Amino acid sequence: MHWYTGDTFYDTVLTAAFAFAAFVIIGGFFAQSSYGRFSTTKLGLNLNPKLGWWLMEIPATVVFLISYLAGPQRFEPTSLVLAGIWMLHYANRGWFFPLAIRQVPGKRGTFNISVIVMGMLVTSMHGYLNGTLFSHDFFGQYTTAWLTDPRFLVGLVIYLCGFALLVNSESIVRNLRDKSNPGGAEYRIPFGGGFRFVTSPAYLGEIIAWSGFAVLTWALPGVAILLITAGNLIPRALGTHTWYRDKFPEYPTDRKALIPYVL
Repeated sequence: MHWYTGDTFYDTVLTAAFAFAAFVIIGGFFAQSSYGRFSTTKLGLNLNPKLGWWLMEIPATVVFLISYLAGPQRFEPTSLVLAGIWMLHYANRGWFFPLAIRQVPGKRGTFNISVIVMGMLVTSMHGYLNGTLFSHDFFGQYTTAWLTDPRFLVGLVIYLCGFALLVNSESIVRNLRDKSNPGGAEYRIPFGGGFRFVTSPAYLGEIIAWSGFAVLTWALPGVAILLITAGNLIPRALGTHTWYRDKFPEYPTDRKALIPYVL
């Protein structure tokens, strides 16, 4: 993988992304991000999760498209394939997922404004770095031959496996609340799919997906978002596992937090 592109602004943003990754990894040892079951009012205003998720993720679509469409290779086959993978991910993460969240009338907001601000910073950097990379191809890497390169093919398989696990796990939780808990105000123990093995299969799917993305792009922006994702989700998965075991005495004892049979 190459480091410096020669574009001063791009290289500065890339360096900032790795610095932010270090901040997230270190911060994960001390506190959870304030949303969902770990939300708090100590950090200021909380919004409802539907709006919070959408605001946080929207730059990954908007900034990406602006950056991508500004590049000279935006209509090259490999660039379009990479952009298509990106849009697939954020069609789910930035649009379907937040819009599918069921709002409970009268329930307080659980998505802290601090999470939204930091999330928008990440998705803006993430969108800019990858949109610009795909349509500028600084290192001449993304020729048509890249689509048959083992790194792309292996990475794509890893990505799609992680994405499938992510979408399936989110669907199980969403259907669990719809069928077993019409009000949506209480948590229930999910079963099936990845939940047979771990408490947080959606987190595992997200980490696997971004691991595949880093391989299939073979570029440092993919590594940066993988580190940020893992730095946030690994401590959260451990905290979520402890939360479920404390809340539900009947919680499956053989279920791990994040990695089947290991962690």
